[in-house]
Amino acid sequence: MSNVTVIGTQWGDEGKGKIVDWLASRADIVVRFQGGHNAGHTLVVGDQVYKLSLLPSGLVRGKTGVIGNGVVVDPTALLSEIERVSAQGLTVTPKTLWVAENVPLILPVHVATDRAREAARGTRKIGTTGRGIGPAYEDKVARRAIRLCDLAEPETLDWKLDELLLHHNTLLAGLGAKTFTKDEVRAYLDDIAPKVLPFACSVWERLDEARRGGRRILFEGAQAVMLDVDHGTYPFVTSSNTVAAVAASGSGMGPGSIGFVLGIAKAYATRVGEGPFPSELNDAVGQRLGERGHEFGTVTGRARRCGWFDAVLARQAVKVGGVNGVALTKLDVLDGFEEVRICVGYELDGRRISSYPAAPGAQARVKAVFETMPGWQETTRGARSWGELPAQAIKYVRRIEELIEAPVTLLSTSPERDDTILMRDPFED
Repeated sequence: MSNVTVIGTQWGDEGKGKIVDWLASRADIVVRFQGGHNAGHTLVVGDQVYKLSLLPSGLVRGKTGVIGNGVVVDPTALLSEIERVSAQGLTVTPKTLWVAENVPLILPVHVATDRAREAARGTRKIGTTGRGIGPAYEDKVARRAIRLCDLAEPETLDWKLDELLLHHNTLLAGLGAKTFTKDEVRAYLDDIAPKVLPFACSVWERLDEARRGGRRILFEGAQAVMLDVDHGTYPFVTSSNTVAAVAASGSGMGPGSIGFVLGIAKAYATRVGEGPFPSELNDAVGQRLGERGHEFGTVTGRARRCGWFDAVLARQAVKVGGVNGVALTKLDVLDGFEEVRICVGYELDGRRISSYPAAPGAQARVKAVFETMPGWQETTRGARSWGELPAQAIKYVRRIEELIEAPVTLLSTSPERDDTILMRDPFED
């Protein structure tokens, strides 16, 4: 039996939450390994809608949830989310939720820095969520982060806060924003410590024990490959690596533990925030996709930009992300279109190119080359077997497989968890 790693292959918002929730029925443990509470997973279970940002989706299935060391954690956001889902009937305790003791914390000073810098960018803003994710990751690599384990050592906090505030207050003052005193940050940490420390543990050790015991582990990524800080549409990216390889380093397990890599992709494309989007539709068709797909960011509430499926970027994500199979979501949103289109290539400055350029200027000038296929009038919504799909919908899926050079192993045909077509069980590989 294999472990499974789930990652997004577009710009996030591909419906990973539903797929992870669905796969969690086959898993014992679900692990978040990167990102922060800028992630957004919406799970629909009967008449209950769960909106998760930090908590692993497996908690909805009653599985053990893990927040790995590759995540940055806002303790206030974590406690608020626990309180919210507990009110919906979920059980979240230190027995069901393990948080790596070495996770870096997002503090109010990170949020302030994030927002002040984004405001200072003016027309060149990146479109961050303003939740302090980037500054927290910067502190991690600069070796000045306050980590969860530090909350148990007052003497460590004392000198770490001096270094942290020297950096951030200098930036905030230069940007004309409010600075922070050591006493107010220390008071915040002293208040939060007894509430979050009970969840802290040596995650790598527990996961190693689980692996040796034959337990199935599902690794849950946030954002997507095209938002990866190295491989995405830089600088309009997130602040962490989002590819499957990070499941190992972000949880404390070896690279052989990540198992089958399942890439999630919508049957069309969406993006929240700024940045290039070659197949974007700024017309009635794009509006129709957004309305039918209820395209609003789970975290930000911002309307998502919509466009046709981009097979060039998806193929790149498959290669870079190490994807073994693809879960194609929201196929039902395309029901009723007279024709559907797929971006099969790009033009840049009058010449045809087969991959996405790295330079920001070139990215902005890329134009999509489309292939048009007949649509289908029959419904795919709620289909639970391959035989229930219209012939043109099957042709559309098969064409995507050819273009991205990866098999579609799962199809999602509605937000309901059971409206899923399984062609290949990732846990059986």
